[in-house]
Amino acid sequence: MATLGDLERSVMDLLWDSAVAQTANDLRDKLAQVTGSDGKELAVTTVLTVLARLEKKQLVTRARDTRPHRYLAVTSREEHTVELMNEAMGNVMDREAVLARFIGGISPEELASLRRILDDGASA
Repeated sequence: MATLGDLERSVMDLLWDSAVAQTANDLRDKLAQVTGSDGKELAVTTVLTVLARLEKKQLVTRARDTRPHRYLAVTSREEHTVELMNEAMGNVMDREAVLARFIGGISPEELASLRRILDDGASA
């Protein structure tokens, strides 16, 4: 799975946070609001280029039956994160050591959540 650049990540965050498909103009306007007005407003062609790259990476889908085209995230933010984690773990010889280090670095609240998740899964 390909990693995301800063602008790709920003566009994906907007798509993940949206319940409806977005046009490139919608996304450009929202990016301007999020990043603030620093005099470097993005061109809609730049956003379209980013969307084309995200579509090639199979992270977004484009509704071609309307003009302008509308874009939606293919998976959720959580599913994408899981895919990244699985990809990273796929090349590791000692998965247990990696998991131990990961667990050692999380907060007590996250550890409690993990325990609940594991307990729920164990009883299913």
